[in-house]
Amino acid sequence: MTIIEKIITQHSSTKTVSPGDIVNIRIDCRAARDFGGANVVNHLLKNGLKVDDPQKTCFTFDCNPGGSDQKYAANQHFCRQYARENGIALYDIDTGIGTHQAIDLGLAYPGSTFLSTDSHANIMGAIGAFGQGMGDQDIAAAWAYGEVWFKVPESIKIHFEGNLPHNISAKDFALNLLNIFGANKLLASSVELYGRCIDNFTLDQRITVSSMATEMGAIILLFPPNEAILDELERLTKKRYLPVFADEDAQYKEIINIDVSQFQCMLALPGHPHDNVAVESVKGIKIDSAFIGSCTNGRIEDLRIAASILKNKKVAKGVVLKIAPSTDRIWKQALNEGLIHIFKEAGALVSNAGCAGCAAGQLGQNGPEEITVSTGNRNFAGKQGKGLVYLASPDIVASSAVAGYITTADDIKEIKNEFDKTNKFDKFLPVVKEKQQRQTTIEGKVWLIDKDNIDTDMIFHNRYLTITDINEMGQYTFDNLAGYEDFAQKAKRGDIVVVGKNFGAGSSRQQAVDCFIALGISCILAESYGAIYERNAINAAFPVLVYNPEMLNELQLKEDDIIRVNFMTGEVINITEKKTAKARPFFEAQTQIFLRGGLLG
Repeated sequence: MTIIEKIITQHSSTKTVSPGDIVNIRIDCRAARDFGGANVVNHLLKNGLKVDDPQKTCFTFDCNPGGSDQKYAANQHFCRQYARENGIALYDIDTGIGTHQAIDLGLAYPGSTFLSTDSHANIMGAIGAFGQGMGDQDIAAAWAYGEVWFKVPESIKIHFEGNLPHNISAKDFALNLLNIFGANKLLASSVELYGRCIDNFTLDQRITVSSMATEMGAIILLFPPNEAILDELERLTKKRYLPVFADEDAQYKEIINIDVSQFQCMLALPGHPHDNVAVESVKGIKIDSAFIGSCTNGRIEDLRIAASILKNKKVAKGVVLKIAPSTDRIWKQALNEGLIHIFKEAGALVSNAGCAGCAAGQLGQNGPEEITVSTGNRNFAGKQGKGLVYLASPDIVASSAVAGYITTADDIKEIKNEFDKTNKFDKFLPVVKEKQQRQTTIEGKVWLIDKDNIDTDMIFHNRYLTITDINEMGQYTFDNLAGYEDFAQKAKRGDIVVVGKNFGAGSSRQQAVDCFIALGISCILAESYGAIYERNAINAAFPVLVYNPEMLNELQLKEDDIIRVNFMTGEVINITEKKTAKARPFFEAQTQIFLRGGLLG
């Protein structure tokens, strides 16, 4: 039998398997991430299921370490609560990438089985283990029953011949394989790797190559562990493992020989990891940012390579370099070895351990038109942001960050990284329009919100702060104010909002004013305002008036009444009840700003 067939039989009730067989496999470690962990728990709760073996079950928070996104934070806390109540191990935001934790802590080991909501769980091939990324329902089933069904894959054996050129990194090795096999020639296959260069690969290098099995369409890339790897695992976990090897007469779908002496330093073009070219063909392309990290290249050896290039150098002016170690252990090791100091002196941003760029993580994302060179494993459109992402090795990324353009360590030219003017901002220059007379008396239906201290997070929550187009803001108005979550759907243009004291307390976000403008709300009346909020409203030419508590009684005001407000006199007329009262009128500076359409009008 092949390696995968042996591991499957050892974890099933059958003594032998063949490709295409479907068998139930016992899972030694079942992990769920912050990305899908909450869904896994919801599946269990919805179906009345309990965790089969909490000792073999864990959460790993690596997609968004820090909970910098509100939805991630909510999911993470939900999972924390479930873990506490069910005795489940939880590797929190301070620990790093779950698959790397599994290797370093011995949760996965040679010959074992590992499942995660991470599509790169097949990184376990680096230690000769079976690892698979699966969907939320599969993981929930593994948590509840301890096993899942699996189709035995075909096995392919690749033997690497020749000497690997000295400048070829593990990432180059993986990109060369992608160049040879593309995204589907190894599809749904278990691939075993052999040869002298394979024997010489360190654990970190094996992790880099194995982590890109998914990009090749393979089930897994399996490295048979040698004594050096077993020694390294023993150093990390304090355990000596007995690996699983293929039989000499194992049957393979295909046996492939590859000469590694022809391998080149490669780079993946934006959009597809398998769209590879030699780095020489794209040298000189200017970059805006660079990223070193991910489950592919966040190990200590990767950081050492980057530091050797960045030492006594500076990141090019106008370029941002972001670095994320894969685990907290590696972060601390980099700190002790002085690597963090080198990164900071070079001008890099170093984050806490985690995946970073993938899955809308806390670091590594880029913006539209931004050109990034990254050590990540994927550069699908939108995967690491809205810009263009080239995939490369840590040495190429570090070298490019210093140069300001794509290059290699032996070809960093000291040039001033100048960026051509695009004139893209010319379209924002205002078109001079004929000045329109602004109405100083308005009439509308009242929203009477009897609440004090409505803060800016209630008005326009911080999860929407990246929105800069005012036309998109209205829909989120008050969606974090209890009882008024549907305000934006019900409000009509011309409506008037009447609230209590300290309206707009909290942050300085302009969106908390602009969202009302976007909805067409014509005026806000409040007993008092947060100081910054009042300034923001006045500067945006959005009418805000202050009233005294007696005004509401004098007007006999109630929900849905129609009122008329004169900004210049402060007169407020309740048309519905035929009552009149006074608010504080616009002061002179407010009047001037309002009439010219805003502070910058």
